[in-house]
Amino acid sequence: MTDQSIRPFHLAFPVDDLEAARGFYKGLLGCGEGRSSDQWVDFDFHGHQIVAHLAPEELGEAKTNAVDGHGVPCRHFGLVMDMETWQETADRLTAAGVEFIIAPYVRFKGEPGEQATMFFADPAGNAVELKAFRDLGQLFAV
Repeated sequence: MTDQSIRPFHLAFPVDDLEAARGFYKGLLGCGEGRSSDQWVDFDFHGHQIVAHLAPEELGEAKTNAVDGHGVPCRHFGLVMDMETWQETADRLTAAGVEFIIAPYVRFKGEPGEQATMFFADPAGNAVELKAFRDLGQLFAV
C-alpha cells in the first residue's frame, strides 16, 4: 500500500562537472534548477530535491545484480512516474541519442510487479532508473 501523503525526498550525489550535470538534469531531463554554488547545484526532480555535489573522488564503477535478465546497477536512484510521462521521457531520451544501460522495456511482464523501466547514466556515471506501473498498487507486489 502506498502512502498518498508521501513527502518529497532529498538525495545528494557526486559529480565531476557541475556544468555537465546542469546540461543533463536541467537540459535533458527538464529539471528546474534551485540554489547553487561553485560546489553544488539543486534540481527539482519531479517535486523531489536532488543535489549534484562536485566530488569527483567519490565516483566509482557501480556493481550490478541480475534482475529479469539484465545487469541492474546496484547503486542507482530514480523515480516512479505515470505511464504516459514515462513513455514521453523514454521517447525524448531515445531521440536525444541517450546510451541506455538498460533500454526502455516492460519488466516482469504478466507477473506481480509488472513495470516499465529504463536505466541510463548521467555524465558522471551515476545510474538513474525511471519506471512506471499501469497499476501503482503493484509497486510493492510480491
